[in-house]
Amino acid sequence: MKLTEYADRDMLVIDVANTLAGELKSALLHQDTVSLAVPGGTTPGPVFDALCAADLDWDRVHVFPTDERWVPQDHPRSNAQLICSRLLVNRASTAQFLPLYAPAETPDEVLPGIEALLAPELPISVLLLGMGDDMHTASMFPGARGLAEALSPDARILSVLHPDNQPETRVSLSARVLDGAVSKHLVIFGAQKRTALERAMTLPPEDAPIQAVLSDLIVHWAE
Repeated sequence: MKLTEYADRDMLVIDVANTLAGELKSALLHQDTVSLAVPGGTTPGPVFDALCAADLDWDRVHVFPTDERWVPQDHPRSNAQLICSRLLVNRASTAQFLPLYAPAETPDEVLPGIEALLAPELPISVLLLGMGDDMHTASMFPGARGLAEALSPDARILSVLHPDNQPETRVSLSARVLDGAVSKHLVIFGAQKRTALERAMTLPPEDAPIQAVLSDLIVHWAE
């Protein structure tokens, strides 16, 4: 793990957006298409606002969420809605979006089909992650039903999780898929999350799921 500190959040946002754009450009020199996996939530929004203006061949970039609540894309809590409204605009509007949700009562009914679409995109070319104060990343929450399966070294591409403190069922890229990304970045803000990350380094993934992806992870932090 490598920690990069910034004087303020604006500097972090600009640097992370430039770094992600540079890595995508580099990958496109060697591949016909590249994959970019990104989180929902409030933290990555400003990065999306800057990244979407990057001058690169966005029509060759395939974007998908790291995780998703099992709700339609027009739902206010949908990660897909945030990604499409703040990242897949401007120059990035030509990128292809691959959702983790499909119309069904439960994920189990449609998961194989979604996984079949994601399989050709692996390993992920560029990965951006967030982390909660509880040390969860993607939808791998400590104590969630399904966490052991998501952390398994032979896990499926997608895992179904049921966090006790969340209202919706979640679908998440499994730990092995996230950890296998060619380039991995984590953005966190504030002293509380910095402390949580330092604590996670001393705990097993079952208690601190972010631990499962710390290898070669570049952490971007600002107060």
